[in-house]
Amino acid sequence: MTVTYTSRVATTRFGGFSRLLLLWRGSIYKLLYRELLLFLTAYLVLSLAYRFLLSEAQKRLFEKLVLYCDKSANLIPVSFVLGFYVALVLERWWGQFRAVPAPDGLMLAVAGSVHGADARGRLLRRTLLRYGSLAALLVLRAVSSAARKRFPTADHLVQAGFLTRGERRRLEGLRSPHNQFWVPCVWFTALAAQARREGRVRDDSALKLLMEELNRFRGHCSLLFHYDWISVPLVYTQVVTIAVYTFFVTCLIGRQFLDPAQGYAGHELDLGVPVFTLLQFFFYVGWLKVAEQLINPFGEDDDDFETNTLIDRNFQVSMLAVDELYGEVPALERDRYWDAASPRVPYTAAAAPLRHPPFRGSACDITLAKEEMQFLPLEDIGETPESQLGNGDSPRGDKATLRDTPGGDSAPHEHWLLHPSADDMV
Repeated sequence: MTVTYTSRVATTRFGGFSRLLLLWRGSIYKLLYRELLLFLTAYLVLSLAYRFLLSEAQKRLFEKLVLYCDKSANLIPVSFVLGFYVALVLERWWGQFRAVPAPDGLMLAVAGSVHGADARGRLLRRTLLRYGSLAALLVLRAVSSAARKRFPTADHLVQAGFLTRGERRRLEGLRSPHNQFWVPCVWFTALAAQARREGRVRDDSALKLLMEELNRFRGHCSLLFHYDWISVPLVYTQVVTIAVYTFFVTCLIGRQFLDPAQGYAGHELDLGVPVFTLLQFFFYVGWLKVAEQLINPFGEDDDDFETNTLIDRNFQVSMLAVDELYGEVPALERDRYWDAASPRVPYTAAAAPLRHPPFRGSACDITLAKEEMQFLPLEDIGETPESQLGNGDSPRGDKATLRDTPGGDSAPHEHWLLHPSADDMV
C-alpha cells in the first residue's frame, strides 16, 4: 500500500519534515538497515583485527594500504553517476504512473453516446466497459506481481466476471504468442459499430468520440506494457551499482582510524567508529535503494502502486457510470443564489481566517502623481529615433534585401533569405 503523508505536510511549520523521520513503514531505515549493519560490522572487524591481531610489521603494511585506499576512493565518481541514474529512474517512475490506464474518459463517452434504457442498451454499455476493464487487467496482470497473484489464470478472470467462457475460448484460440490486451479493444470497436448500426449510437460523431477515447485508453495500456518491456539499460544499472559498492568496499579500509602515534596526516584523532563515513554510506547507498524501489513500482514494496485497488475502483466506477447512473439526472431546482446579483459563498469559523482579498494583478498597486497622469500632446513628445530613419533603413544604417529561394511558392518564413548589402561586407 502506498505510504501517504501529504496531510502531515499540508502546512509548513517548525520541524515539519522532521516529524516524518520517525515513520518506519516505507522509510529509508527499513530499506537500508541491513546493508548499514553489514557495513558497520565489517568495518569493526577490520578495526579490531588492526588493533589486536596484527603484528607491528603487519600494522605498518596495513597503514600503507589504508592511506592508499583513502586516496584512491576519491577517484570513483559516485555522486555523478548516481545522481544522473536516480534522476532517470524518477522520471521513468512518474511516466509509469501517468501511463496507468483509467477508464473515466471512456465510461463517460459510453454513457453519453450509447443510448437505450432497455435491457439491450444496458447490455451494450456494460459489455463495452467490461471489455475496457479486461484490456487494462490483461496489461496489469502482465506487469504487476500483485495483480498476477490475484488473477493467475484465465479461469480466475472468468470467475471474477471480466471474461465469459466463450470469450476465453476465443482468446485461447488465437495463434499469437503476444500479450492479448488488444483483443478486447478489437471487440469494443466491433460492438460499438454494431451499436451504431442498431441506432444505439445516434450519429457518426458519437461513434468517432467512442473510438478516440478507446484509442487513448489503449495507448495507455500499450505504453504501460512497453515500460515493463524496455527497462533502463542494464549496463547503466550495473555501472552505478559497481561504483557505489566499490566505493564503500574501498572505504572499509581507507576510512580506518590509524594509530595517532605514527603521525599520519589526518589521523591525529582515533574515534573508533567512522561517524561521517556511516552518514555517507546512509546517503549514497540510500540513494541507490531509492532507485531500486522506484525502478519497478508494480511490485510489493511499501511505496509501489496499488494495482489491485486500481482494478477494484476502475471496474466498480465504470459499471456504475454506465448502468445505475445512466440517464439519471437530479431534479432541476433553483440554486441558492438564484436572485443574488453577486453570489458569495459562506465560510465556516475555521476557514474564516484563511479568507484573503482577491488578487487583481501585480501592477494594480502602482500609484502616480497627478501631474504624471496627464496625457501630453504628441508635438511636445517629439519623434522617436526609429521614425526619423529613411525607408528601408535600419537603426544602424544597414540595408537588407529579401530574395525568394528557388523551388516555388512556399511560406515566407521558410523560403525567404535576408541578404546584407555590400556596405556591410568587410
